[in-house]
Amino acid sequence: MGIHGWASQGLRGWATRLGGAVGFLLLWSLLVRLGNYPPFILPGPERVAARLWALAREGALWRHWWATALEVGLGLGLGVLVGLALAYPLAHWRPFERLVAPYLVASQAVPIVAVAPLLIIWFGPGLLARVLVSALIAFFPVLVAAIAGFRHIPAEWRELFRSLRATRWQTFWKLEWPAALPVIFGGLKIGATLSVIGAFVGELVSADRGIGFLIKQGQGLYDTPLVFGGILLLASQALLLYGAITALEHRWVRR
Repeated sequence: MGIHGWASQGLRGWATRLGGAVGFLLLWSLLVRLGNYPPFILPGPERVAARLWALAREGALWRHWWATALEVGLGLGLGVLVGLALAYPLAHWRPFERLVAPYLVASQAVPIVAVAPLLIIWFGPGLLARVLVSALIAFFPVLVAAIAGFRHIPAEWRELFRSLRATRWQTFWKLEWPAALPVIFGGLKIGATLSVIGAFVGELVSADRGIGFLIKQGQGLYDTPLVFGGILLLASQALLLYGAITALEHRWVRR
C-alpha cells in the first residue's frame, strides 16, 4: 500500500472516530432532554463542557490532569518492568513458576481498593503509594501476556537456533523477544488502561490533587457535571495511552 493509501485509510479512521464521538454526544443530549433529568442527576454534555472550561480557566484542569498522568506513566512503567522481568524466568523455569505463581495469582484475587489503604499506610500519602497502586494493577496482564509469548514459540525455530549454536542472549534477542512482542503488546494495552484505574483508586484513598481527587470533590458537593468531567478526563488518558501503544505496535511489529 502506497503513501496515499495509508493517508486515505488514516483519514477514514479519524472520520469514523469523530462520527462516533458526535453520535455519542447527540444521544447523550437527547436522553437528557427527553428524560427531563435535573442536572444533579444527569447533566447534559454542554453543562459538563462548561464545568471543564471553568476548571481550565482557573488553571486547575491541567494541574489535576498532569498529576494523574504522572502517576499513570510511572505506575505503568514500573508494572511493565516488573512484569517482563518476572515473565522470562517464569516461562523457562518450572520450579520458579511453581514457587511464585500461586502468590501472583492470589495477589490479583484481592481487590485493589483493599490493598490501596495498606500502601498508603506503609509508604505515606505521597506520590509513591499511588504509583505502586497503579503498577500493581497494571503488571499482571503484561506478565501473563509475556509468559504466553515466550512459551508459544515453534519448537523448530528453537531447534534452528540451537543448530546455529546461538548463545542464550542471541536466542532471546533474535528469536524470543521478536516472537513474543505481538502478544506482549496485547497485554500492554490492557495494562495501560488498568493503570489509569489504579491511579484513580490511589487518589480516591489519599490525594490532594488528580482526577480522582476532582471526582471525589464533585461527589461530596453533588457537583455531577464535575464528576462526569472527571470521568471523561480519565477516559482521555486511557485513550491516549492505548493510541500510543498501538502506534508503537505498528512501528515495531507490523513492518
